[in-house]
Amino acid sequence: MLKTRLWMGAILIALTIGMLAGDQHLAPWFPFLFLFQLGLTVAGCHEIIGLLGPQRSPQKVVCYAGVVTFVLANWLVNLPNYHENTWLQLIGILAGFLLVVFLYEMATFREPGRSVERMAVTWLIVGYLGLLPCFFAQIRWLPASPTANSVCLALAAFVPKCCDIGAYFTGRLLGRHKMTPVLSPKKTWEGAVGGLVTGALAAVAIDRLGPVPVLQQDYRWEIGFGITVGLAGMLGDLAESLLKRDCQTKDASSSVPGFGGVLDVVDAILYSAPVSYLWLYLLRL
Repeated sequence: MLKTRLWMGAILIALTIGMLAGDQHLAPWFPFLFLFQLGLTVAGCHEIIGLLGPQRSPQKVVCYAGVVTFVLANWLVNLPNYHENTWLQLIGILAGFLLVVFLYEMATFREPGRSVERMAVTWLIVGYLGLLPCFFAQIRWLPASPTANSVCLALAAFVPKCCDIGAYFTGRLLGRHKMTPVLSPKKTWEGAVGGLVTGALAAVAIDRLGPVPVLQQDYRWEIGFGITVGLAGMLGDLAESLLKRDCQTKDASSSVPGFGGVLDVVDAILYSAPVSYLWLYLLRL
């Protein structure tokens, strides 16, 4: 299991670095990020629908349409004469899908039963896998050079994952005190501390070894970024654990050897993306 995680993790890291390095030469369309985000969100949507099962099945058509629409919306900024505020546009899309969910349910309603539950689950999926990834994509369009924003994306992707790796190994070696014994029994407080330290070290390393220092090579910003983004990533892992525990399954799927499913790989990044974006946006002001 550990061996599988190591070689699969190495492949995922190489693919991510390749995506970031390739895209910085293809501004402003960033096609590799587009394909990554589209593929991962659609795959994640498929996994979470399967995870919920037929008894809690959402409006599948609306879920897939929602996550795809949100991905496409990030790239509308490249259209000629486009001056719309991106976040206002994304909020408008979210509001539109809130209405569409009601309309879809009204159009397909046959008898009382699961309408409210089906609408709530659909909203959850569209928000979780549609809106949250937009924070990661929008880092590409922060007011900086493509190279600097590649470093920003590396921070947003690798800091929460390094925190996850650090928590895993520290927990295996030193873990004694259960952090969430019901929700995720293998997580320990010792592992959490080790994860946060690893996340902070990852932020320092990326900022100082990357081609552009986006955190100003200031230990206060680097450690602050590493701890807060790492903590958000931990909560993202627990959020997905909540979904899996409630659905009584260990992994979202078996599509990624050694890790489980796509959701098991990106859960920390999804949850920490808004925190990463806020940090990097404020540092660019």
